[in-house]
Amino acid sequence: MKLEFIPIDKLAVAKINMRHGKEPDVSDILPSVRKRGVLQSILVRPLADSDLFEVVAGNRRRRAAFLVARERQEAGEGEPVLVPAGILEPGDDAAALEASMLENFARLAPDEVSQWEAFVRLVKEGRTPEDIGTTFCLPDLRVKRILALGNLMPRIRTLYRREEIDASTVRHLTLASKSQQRDWLRLLDEPDAQAPVGANLKAWLLGGQSIPVDKALFDLASFSGQIVADLFGEQGYFADPSQFWDAQNAAIAARREAYLEEGWHDVVIMGTGVYFHSWEYRRTPKRKGGRVYIEVRSNGEISCHEGYLTEKEANRAAKSDQGAAGIKAVRPEISSTLATYIDLHRHAAARAALLTRPDMALRMMVAHAIVGSPLWALRVEPQTSRNEETKQSLSLSPGQFLFDERRREMLDLLGLSPDEPALIGNGIAMGPLFARLMDLPDEAVMRLVACIMGETLFSGSGAVELLGLHLAIDMADWWEWDEAFLEPLRDRQILLELVAEVAGPLVADANKGEKTRVLKQIIRDYLAGADGRVRTTRWVPRWMRFPPAAYTDRGGVPSVIAHTHAVKEAPPAHDVEQKGRNDETVASYEADGNALEEAQRLAA
Repeated sequence: MKLEFIPIDKLAVAKINMRHGKEPDVSDILPSVRKRGVLQSILVRPLADSDLFEVVAGNRRRRAAFLVARERQEAGEGEPVLVPAGILEPGDDAAALEASMLENFARLAPDEVSQWEAFVRLVKEGRTPEDIGTTFCLPDLRVKRILALGNLMPRIRTLYRREEIDASTVRHLTLASKSQQRDWLRLLDEPDAQAPVGANLKAWLLGGQSIPVDKALFDLASFSGQIVADLFGEQGYFADPSQFWDAQNAAIAARREAYLEEGWHDVVIMGTGVYFHSWEYRRTPKRKGGRVYIEVRSNGEISCHEGYLTEKEANRAAKSDQGAAGIKAVRPEISSTLATYIDLHRHAAARAALLTRPDMALRMMVAHAIVGSPLWALRVEPQTSRNEETKQSLSLSPGQFLFDERRREMLDLLGLSPDEPALIGNGIAMGPLFARLMDLPDEAVMRLVACIMGETLFSGSGAVELLGLHLAIDMADWWEWDEAFLEPLRDRQILLELVAEVAGPLVADANKGEKTRVLKQIIRDYLAGADGRVRTTRWVPRWMRFPPAAYTDRGGVPSVIAHTHAVKEAPPAHDVEQKGRNDETVASYEADGNALEEAQRLAA
């Protein structure tokens, strides 16, 4: 094989290339090729009876170089684009196909510690994180995260390189001081101790609570406790929650005294974690006895709601004012029956008019979902498990990480704290929220809808099955085996079926008399590529696939049961009941509805 630089217009895609038949997505490598050119040579072979070469491996690099050449041509730059290529000798298609597969399958990204060592050398040479990200097609935050590994002690980086500690644990260790890192290493070395990992490590470092510094009412300069920085140094946390709450409670008490000095009749400090629901209160000015309610969140955030009384207190105060003024109670202008009549007709007109504004209906729906309504009862899926290993496995799931990132984006988009555990039930008032939603583009609102739907999607339900089928979800993109999956397996028949899937029927047949412990180890070895085994990749057990399937006819598989119900049972129909105080009101309302339906029929 010889190496040459070949003009881009002399390259064509070979039919045996793994990526033949469709234009590949090159958005990730295009900035690098645009700036540096193609750095890694592609594999080509001469095309018979032509001066062209067909690309055996490297079609994405060829495509990126082609786009750069077209950009230069449109800009009037005549400089040709040359691509480094290894030229294979003419041979059979099988050899070329093997070369294509090996070139694609053999790619193995360096571990993050090796990347850190390389990035540090580049920084010393004058490269910025942005330059590094452009060169290696990495997001700037990813580069900063890798550079943050420099905050760790060398031994911790070595353990991470050897995969003796996971990414979640390393991410939380970057919050630790050097003394805390040493304490953690001592726990790791003690045979009778258990060093905390993952989410438990963050709780160990921060005393059980993660309270950001931006929640403090007090001046941070006067705070004597310790503050630790997060992975990027852009957010800080209070190392000792008890010290934070001592200072925060003192600041809350001072805020209460300041309100009282301003002339407020009363200031109520609500219990930690108790939400202030605006619909349960009525706006009341200071001069009429309105209170201030100070809402205290468990994450340290404080919200002050000025000028409110409960509905019952506001009604009682209104009657008392009338009695003190010698005002005799008068008959209301309209009866309750007429009030219901008016409300229902206004409701009918509003929702009919809403039909012409689906954009506004979408935003009102989102506002109802977040703030709440007497007719809405949304609850966040708790994602609970009594098994700690299952909790840990879920916390490291790519799907869980992606959804949490999107939720933080949406909270920030609405002006809420990114540390809130959910979008729903944040105590924000309907008016400001709806005004904010009306300012957002449809694309942002639809992302909010998707996030809210995800928060309220019931785990194990038929709805999950329907989504999996309609979205054609491949669980291999979102899940990879771990010990939390293997540990609960006890059934020899099932384990043999799994061995047959990951290792092949011959291996399963040869080990059908082995104990469950041996069968589990065989599965581990093939899935990890250990002990000389050829690694089995992208394996997903039947229960987790879309659609799911069972390994036996014994039943008892929840995912299969949920799938069966989802595809066979029609969703129940729900009639919306219009409630009125008398038959005449209901009859009038239904007449309006019939007239509207008739108008729609005629228009159609």
